[in-house]
Amino acid sequence: MSGERWFGRLLDAEAATAWREEQRAAQRRVVFTNGCFDILHAGHVEFLAWARSQGDALIVGLNDDASVARLKGARRPIVPFTQRARLLQALRSVDVVVGFSERTPEVIVDRIRPDVHVKSSQYREEELPERAVVLQHGGEVRLAPHQHGASTTQTIARILARYTDPEAS
Repeated sequence: MSGERWFGRLLDAEAATAWREEQRAAQRRVVFTNGCFDILHAGHVEFLAWARSQGDALIVGLNDDASVARLKGARRPIVPFTQRARLLQALRSVDVVVGFSERTPEVIVDRIRPDVHVKSSQYREEELPERAVVLQHGGEVRLAPHQHGASTTQTIARILARYTDPEAS
């Protein structure tokens, strides 16, 4: 496609680790965050922009379809991995997307070793399973402001209400 230069990169774990090392050699501060990002919405976009503002480059760990189903239930994801990844790649704030199959990101965080790991402030830092791995590698955890009222679950509920209730508009 002619517009490819406008997209971030989708890399496997090995290539993402190598890319991260290139950033380190260039003295660039790498931020990592992760999630399912099923049905991308404004809350996701605000979160990712905030995450990117915490450093010089942003890697997004994206749960693969099987891990989304384990986290969210058998009906999810609504949008398959390749499409979720492509949407994330199209965001100006995202430099690299890397898929992972675990429920939580400790394994990929251990490989990437980000300078900053960002999660939503709806979580408590001490409850994050990946926190110990981030700190072990000298990184820091930052909690992004949470966008109340913007969630995939709420979006799905609104869609279902509109299309199952003939009175809804």
